[in-house]
Amino acid sequence: MEIGERRDGDILILSPTGRIDNDTSPDFQTRLLAALTPAAAVLVDLSGVAYVSSAGLRALMMGSKQSKAANGRLAVAGLGPVVKEIFEISRFSLVVQVFDTPADALAALR
Repeated sequence: MEIGERRDGDILILSPTGRIDNDTSPDFQTRLLAALTPAAAVLVDLSGVAYVSSAGLRALMMGSKQSKAANGRLAVAGLGPVVKEIFEISRFSLVVQVFDTPADALAALR
Protein backbone atom coordinates (compact mmCIF):
# COMPACT_ATOMS: atom_id res chain seq x y z
CA MET A 1 0.00 0.00 0.00
CA GLU A 2 1.15 3.48 -0.83
CA ILE A 3 -0.25 6.66 0.67
CA GLY A 4 -0.30 9.74 -1.53
CA GLU A 5 -0.49 13.12 0.11
CA ARG A 6 -1.46 16.56 -1.14
CA ARG A 7 -3.04 19.75 0.14
CA ASP A 8 -6.11 21.61 -1.02
CA GLY A 9 -5.85 24.88 0.86
CA ASP A 10 -5.73 23.98 4.55
CA ILE A 11 -7.11 20.46 4.00
CA LEU A 12 -4.70 17.54 3.88
CA ILE A 13 -5.75 14.78 1.49
CA LEU A 14 -4.38 11.29 2.10
CA SER A 15 -4.87 8.87 -0.80
CA PRO A 16 -4.01 5.29 0.10
CA THR A 17 -3.97 2.72 -2.70
CA GLY A 18 -4.35 -1.05 -2.59
CA ARG A 19 -5.65 -2.77 0.53
CA ILE A 20 -5.86 -1.58 4.11
CA ASP A 21 -5.60 -4.83 6.04
CA ASN A 22 -3.63 -6.45 8.87
CA ASP A 23 -0.36 -6.01 7.00
CA THR A 24 -0.83 -2.39 5.92
CA SER A 25 -3.05 -0.85 8.59
CA PRO A 26 -0.21 -0.05 11.04
CA ASP A 27 1.48 2.19 8.45
CA PHE A 28 -1.84 3.73 7.48
CA GLN A 29 -2.76 4.40 11.11
CA THR A 30 0.64 5.95 11.85
CA ARG A 31 0.36 8.28 8.84
CA LEU A 32 -3.26 9.20 9.62
CA LEU A 33 -2.63 9.95 13.30
CA ALA A 34 0.42 12.05 12.42
CA ALA A 35 -1.75 14.15 10.09
CA LEU A 36 -4.40 14.80 12.73
CA THR A 37 -2.79 17.71 14.51
CA PRO A 38 -4.97 20.10 16.55
CA ALA A 39 -7.72 21.71 14.45
CA ALA A 40 -6.54 19.88 11.31
CA ALA A 41 -8.89 18.99 8.47
CA VAL A 42 -8.03 15.66 6.84
CA LEU A 43 -9.73 13.89 3.95
CA VAL A 44 -8.97 10.24 3.31
CA ASP A 45 -9.69 9.56 -0.37
CA LEU A 46 -10.39 5.83 -0.56
CA SER A 47 -11.02 5.72 -4.31
CA GLY A 48 -7.75 3.78 -4.79
CA VAL A 49 -8.52 1.25 -2.04
CA ALA A 50 -9.92 -2.12 -3.09
CA TYR A 51 -10.52 -3.54 0.41
CA VAL A 52 -10.58 -2.43 4.05
CA SER A 53 -10.38 -5.04 6.81
CA SER A 54 -11.43 -4.61 10.42
CA ALA A 55 -7.85 -3.53 11.14
CA GLY A 56 -8.26 -0.72 8.60
CA LEU A 57 -11.55 0.30 10.16
CA ARG A 58 -9.85 0.34 13.55
CA ALA A 59 -7.21 2.71 12.18
CA LEU A 60 -9.93 5.04 10.92
CA MET A 61 -11.74 4.79 14.26
CA MET A 62 -8.55 5.76 16.09
CA GLY A 63 -8.17 8.69 13.69
CA SER A 64 -11.75 9.79 14.30
CA LYS A 65 -11.24 9.66 18.06
CA GLN A 66 -8.00 11.65 17.87
CA SER A 67 -9.53 14.17 15.48
CA LYS A 68 -12.48 14.85 17.79
CA ALA A 69 -10.19 15.20 20.79
CA ALA A 70 -8.07 17.77 18.91
CA ASN A 71 -11.07 19.72 17.55
CA GLY A 72 -10.15 18.57 14.06
CA ARG A 73 -12.21 17.31 11.17
CA LEU A 74 -11.86 13.95 9.46
CA ALA A 75 -13.79 12.67 6.46
CA VAL A 76 -13.55 9.82 3.96
CA ALA A 77 -14.72 9.78 0.36
CA GLY A 78 -14.58 7.84 -2.87
CA LEU A 79 -15.61 4.43 -1.55
CA GLY A 80 -15.60 1.74 -4.21
CA PRO A 81 -18.34 -0.93 -4.19
CA VAL A 82 -16.54 -3.39 -1.89
CA VAL A 83 -15.37 -0.74 0.57
CA LYS A 84 -18.80 0.89 0.54
CA GLU A 85 -20.42 -2.45 1.39
CA ILE A 86 -17.97 -2.95 4.28
CA PHE A 87 -18.82 0.53 5.60
CA GLU A 88 -22.56 -0.17 5.30
CA ILE A 89 -22.41 -3.58 7.00
CA SER A 90 -20.28 -2.22 9.85
CA ARG A 91 -22.31 1.01 10.03
CA PHE A 92 -18.99 2.81 9.97
CA SER A 93 -20.56 6.00 8.62
CA LEU A 94 -21.70 6.55 12.21
CA VAL A 95 -18.02 6.75 13.23
CA VAL A 96 -16.60 8.97 10.48
CA GLN A 97 -18.17 11.31 7.93
CA VAL A 98 -18.51 9.58 4.55
CA PHE A 99 -18.94 11.45 1.26
CA ASP A 100 -19.58 10.12 -2.23
CA THR A 101 -16.81 12.12 -3.86
CA PRO A 102 -13.67 13.90 -2.69
CA ALA A 103 -15.15 17.15 -4.05
CA ASP A 104 -18.20 16.73 -1.80
CA ALA A 105 -15.94 16.10 1.19
CA LEU A 106 -13.73 19.08 0.44
CA ALA A 107 -16.77 21.36 0.23
CA ALA A 108 -18.02 20.09 3.61
CA LEU A 109 -14.61 20.43 5.29
CA ARG A 110 -14.13 24.05 4.20
